[in-house]
Amino acid sequence: MRRPRITVIGSLNMDLVTVTDIIPQAGETVQGKKFGTFCGGKGANQAVAAARLGAEVHMIGCIGDDSFGIEMLANLKREDIHCDGVSTISNVSSGIAAITIADGDNRIIVVPGANEAVTTELVTLHTKLIAESDLVVLQLEIPLESVRTAIDIANRHHVPVMLNPAPAVQLDPLLIDKISWVTPNEHELELMLGDSAFVQVQTSQDESDSPEKNPVQTDDFYRRMLQQLPGKVIMTKGSEGAYWCSADGSVHHSPGRQVTVADTTGAGDTFNGALAVALAEKRPTEAAIAWAVAAGALSVTRFGAQSGMPTREQLDHWLSPITSG
Repeated sequence: MRRPRITVIGSLNMDLVTVTDIIPQAGETVQGKKFGTFCGGKGANQAVAAARLGAEVHMIGCIGDDSFGIEMLANLKREDIHCDGVSTISNVSSGIAAITIADGDNRIIVVPGANEAVTTELVTLHTKLIAESDLVVLQLEIPLESVRTAIDIANRHHVPVMLNPAPAVQLDPLLIDKISWVTPNEHELELMLGDSAFVQVQTSQDESDSPEKNPVQTDDFYRRMLQQLPGKVIMTKGSEGAYWCSADGSVHHSPGRQVTVADTTGAGDTFNGALAVALAEKRPTEAAIAWAVAAGALSVTRFGAQSGMPTREQLDHWLSPITSG
């Protein structure tokens, strides 16, 4: 089978990761347990996840002319990612993410650096690359206008678009209409839909619910939000897995998997990379989401965002039934 061709347009960051037992308060110094540097950024992370899971991946983004940029570019090439769309920006630092991990959870501060140089002009320069893709993957760690431009180019060439709206902002409904799939977590879904979401959910509170229409007993607030964009939104909810609303308004749940958590950094990016591959391979929605949930679960069993991402062989082996010799 031909490998799906996925173009990822997004951020490249160097992750500076500190593991500690205690999150310091203002003015407080505490002793950490472990420190490491890892290539990251939501764009690069999702590109790596998709490449390891079998896609032909092309990256569009920017790095600075510093040691972090050199290392990140070399890392993408090691992952067999095509980097003709990655530009080096002079006299600008590469993006970084300062990540603190405590009790298996993480807190992140991002400094965009060269990611802000992913302009509309740069995106337009790579129109041919976008037009030749089976799927375009976007996030919101580059300028929003550049995201809009990429979506418009993909639409003109009938290329489906998957947007991971992180970090979350309220999105124009007209822009959402142009996107094939949106993949927020529960917090990002609220911010993405904005005040109108709360108004619509509130005005529908008195409506009766049909058990046949809504077989999944999830939080009623999020179910109603999902139903505002049927067939489009796939919402992740941590260890619970993912929820989505099909075109007929039914809400479905792909449950998470029980694993021993080492590091949750990059789990969402692994999910998105895996989902992109499955959708580009034209798998049924339910099967695609279940596969992506499994990939995200497997990724948290290892330390680091990209270093924890499974290959296709590892994921398929993990999912295969255990047989005795």
